[in-house]
Amino acid sequence: QVQLVESGGGLVQPGESLRLSCAASGPIFRISSMGWYRQAPGKQRELVARIISSGRTSNADSVKGRFTISRDNAKNTVYLQMNSLKPEDTAVYFCNVEELGSDLLEHVYWGQGTQVTVSS
Repeated sequence: QVQLVESGGGLVQPGESLRLSCAASGPIFRISSMGWYRQAPGKQRELVARIISSGRTSNADSVKGRFTISRDNAKNTVYLQMNSLKPEDTAVYFCNVEELGSDLLEHVYWGQGTQVTVSS
């Protein structure tokens, strides 16, 4: 079972920055993609950013130009650098990993979530 450990959330003021990290461990065969989702109170979970095995990234329109996703393949770790944070970025952020298992089936794993609060 692949496990995801997230870190880096916290309370910041508008305009400040945070970096989230998510490390995957366990019997990993091949990671297809790694990404970050977020869920604000009363709202559905939404994709924030995603990076696939080729290194291509995609970001939600609401974070373009402010958030950057990156990945350290050697460490099976994905990062989300969040700059110019806004109060509307407040949410629980979840790490997501899609893995092609040794059974040649796609498996989806979620982190436990880390709270990001942007408030003055």
